[in-house]
Amino acid sequence: MADIVSMPKLGFDMAEGVLIRWVISEGQDVEKGQVLAEIETDKATVEVEASVTGTVRKHIVAEGTSVPVGEAIAVIGDPGEDIDIESLAASASDIEASSPVEVEPEVESRQAEAPIPSTTTEFPDGVKASPVARRMASDLGIALGSISGSGPGGRIIKRDLEAASSAKAPSPAATFKVGAADRMVDQTIPLTKLRSAIGRRMVQSKKEVPHFYVTTEIDAEPMLTMRTQINPALPEGEKLTVNDFIVKAAAMALREFPNLNASLEGDQIRRHGAINVGIAVAVEDGLLTVVTRDSDLKPLRQLSIETRAMVDRTRDGKVKPDDIEGSTFTVSNLGMYDVDHFVAIINPPEATILAIGSVNDVPVVKDGQILPGKRMKVTLSADHRVTDGAEVAQWLVVFKRYMEQPALLLI
Repeated sequence: MADIVSMPKLGFDMAEGVLIRWVISEGQDVEKGQVLAEIETDKATVEVEASVTGTVRKHIVAEGTSVPVGEAIAVIGDPGEDIDIESLAASASDIEASSPVEVEPEVESRQAEAPIPSTTTEFPDGVKASPVARRMASDLGIALGSISGSGPGGRIIKRDLEAASSAKAPSPAATFKVGAADRMVDQTIPLTKLRSAIGRRMVQSKKEVPHFYVTTEIDAEPMLTMRTQINPALPEGEKLTVNDFIVKAAAMALREFPNLNASLEGDQIRRHGAINVGIAVAVEDGLLTVVTRDSDLKPLRQLSIETRAMVDRTRDGKVKPDDIEGSTFTVSNLGMYDVDHFVAIINPPEATILAIGSVNDVPVVKDGQILPGKRMKVTLSADHRVTDGAEVAQWLVVFKRYMEQPALLLI
C-alpha cells in the first residue's frame, strides 16, 4: 500500500521548510528509518527518514522548494503498484493541513454535561484542557489549575489562555527599561586577509580531511623540575619554556614514527625527511605558524633561542618568509590560558597537529597513596587517510616518555 511522506513539523513555530536535497532518488528502494531527504528550517538542516520500507515512486516537490508543514513531498509504495499519486498526495495534504486546528464542539452529549470532578485521571495533571491550551500555557508559563475554563464542561481552551495572558501582571524583568547609552554599539569589521586565509584553510581542512583525535595525560612534574634546575644558569632572554620541551619531544617522537611527519599528495603519502615543527602563534588578526627546522637534530637550547626570535619577529610584524613556511607537523599550545584540553584542526597539507592544555595541580595515586601531582592533557589530531588510531596512540606513548624523562631530550 502506498504511503505519503509529508513535510514534518519540527518546532512549535515551524510553518514551512525548504527541501534542499533528495537523498533517495525516484525508483530507488528505501528502508524504514533510512534518510530520505534533507530539509532546512530557520534553525537547522534536518534529515527526514522514511516511515515505511518500499520504493520511492514519486518526488512531489523539487529540491530548493519551500513546502508548508503537512504538504506531501513524496510517495513510497511497491514497484508495480497502481497508484493515483496526485489524488493520494492531495488527500494526504488536506488531512495534514486540518489536523493542527483545534475544534471546540458547540454541543456535547448529556453525559459530557455532567459535572466533572476537579481532579481526574482522564486528563494530564487532573486538569481538563485542550491540547492547544496546554501548549500555550507551557509557552506562557501559566499554571492551568489557576484559571477557569469556558469550554464545554469547564474545559480550558485557547481563549481562556489568551485572557489569562493579557491579565497577567508584567514581571519586574519586563518593566526594566534599557537606555540606548547602556548598550554596546554594533560594529561591522571587515575580514583581514589573514583572517580570510585562516577561514579558507580551516574550512577546507574540516571539509576534506577525515579528522580523528587521541588524548593522553602526561606527568609534567619531571619536565618542570628540570626546567627549574636549568633556567637559573641561562641568561635572560634564553630561558627554556614549557613549549620548548614539547617541540623537542614531539620531534624526537616523530623520528620513530615518520608516517606522522607526512602529507597526502594525491594518491601518495609523502614522508618528509626533515622534521620541521610549526608552532602556532597568536597575533592581532589571528594565528601564524612559525617553523623550527630540523627540530629533532638541534639542541634544546638552540631551538628555544630560534623560536623566541621568530615569535618576537612575528608579533612585531617583521616576520620572514622562512619563519612561516615549510612545517611538517604543528604544535598548538593553549596551556598559558588555563585551558584543560582541546582539539585542534589539522593545518593542510600536514597530517597531524598536537594540541596542548594547561599543567594542572591534581591528586595522583603513587604506591597506593594519594599525593599532589602535576598533569597536562595533550590531544593529537590526525588525518585518517594517512594513519590510524593505533599508530597515533603509539606515538603518544613515545612523546609521553620523552616528556616524563626529559633528560632524554638533552642527549
